[in-house]
Amino acid sequence: MADVGVRAARRDDVTAVTRTQIRAWKHGYREFLPEGPLEQMTGPAAEELWQRQWEDAVIAPPTPRHRLLVAIERILDTDAFPALGPGGIAAAAATVGPERVVGLASHAPAEDPDTDPTVTAELLALLVDPDHIRRGHGSRLLNATVDHLLDDQFVSVITWVFADNHAMLAFLESAGWGEDGADRVLDMGRPVRMVRMVTDIRR
Repeated sequence: MADVGVRAARRDDVTAVTRTQIRAWKHGYREFLPEGPLEQMTGPAAEELWQRQWEDAVIAPPTPRHRLLVAIERILDTDAFPALGPGGIAAAAATVGPERVVGLASHAPAEDPDTDPTVTAELLALLVDPDHIRRGHGSRLLNATVDHLLDDQFVSVITWVFADNHAMLAFLESAGWGEDGADRVLDMGRPVRMVRMVTDIRR
């Protein structure tokens, strides 16, 4: 049994956040990104760069509307309580493993020139460790992100997704996102297309 949740990232999460990003990219992007660029994005030099950037995001975000959230998971040692009587659940919950970062989400005011950063945010990253996918962490991160964005008076959110990242596109579409017609092409040894997704978060 696992205890799961989402919270704001702390400085001591930075290494785990970086490793989660690297692992998620290596697993999730290997089928549609060229091998060379993907290695550059996830190699030791890049990992050091990402770690510095995530540390800055935690300790010195550009504005209060820039946020980094983490999905966390603790394993409950219920094996120690084979027959849970009254109060047994509480006792089992008190016997937990260490908290582990298993996903991350970051957002900020949108910077695309055709957006209004006072009301439109950008989901910069939404990643889950490959060993912890399909456990609801992505949905929890997305829901927590929207809650924060609503508190910060945003009304819509955009994000850029690789056009061949069908799993991410399907996930966002199931949550009510859709393509808005904007796209861009990256030169990664061959053209790699990205599409912009958008959603209205007004309730």
